[in-house]
Amino acid sequence: MKKGFEFLKQLCRNNNREWFSEHKLQYDAIAKANKIFFDKIFSDFQEYDNLANLHVFRIYNDVRFSKDKVPYKTNFGAGLSRRKPFLRGGYYIHLEPDNSFVGGGFWGPNSEDLIRIRKEFESNTTEINRITSDKTFVNYFGKLEGEDAVKTAPKGFDKNHPAIDLIKKKQYVVKRKFSDKEVFSDDFKEEIISTFLAMRPFFDYMSEVLTTNLNGESIITD
Repeated sequence: MKKGFEFLKQLCRNNNREWFSEHKLQYDAIAKANKIFFDKIFSDFQEYDNLANLHVFRIYNDVRFSKDKVPYKTNFGAGLSRRKPFLRGGYYIHLEPDNSFVGGGFWGPNSEDLIRIRKEFESNTTEINRITSDKTFVNYFGKLEGEDAVKTAPKGFDKNHPAIDLIKKKQYVVKRKFSDKEVFSDDFKEEIISTFLAMRPFFDYMSEVLTTNLNGESIITD
């Protein structure tokens, strides 16, 4: 991982196609090692969850419709998805010098899922509050996050509702940061897995919400 971070630091200073082309063989070796690392996490975590697939993100930025024309990302990332339709939520690993974290949750729920989540929190927040106030959850993540939110209240919801801060969110995610020293440590893989496990009560509750109606009846059809 140290070689990978040194490469990313150099890439950050030389984020252009000429430099990357000259160092492509070095990148390929690092990418291969990263893939082995991510594959091992995916394989090991199958013991604890039913995962559908692993997606290792490309280092190439899609600049076609972006104002930022920097061609390469300065991080390595991978996502692990749970097997739908009964299991929801996704795990994410982000490796970047001085900005590494392990996170997961519901980054961009579709409109149907979002309204179901909001209706759940409008009806009852006992379970989500229990989960997010649990000692393990707080120690690992601090709080439930989500950068995007409506300003006052979504249409059809009372802006004075006691749970309006939850209802306003468009994202429901958690994140645990890691220092470079922690990333380089021998037990980093185990720390990733323990972090994923700490997400499970949140994921399992949200999966139940998104596969049932407000009466608790399954909405999954064969």
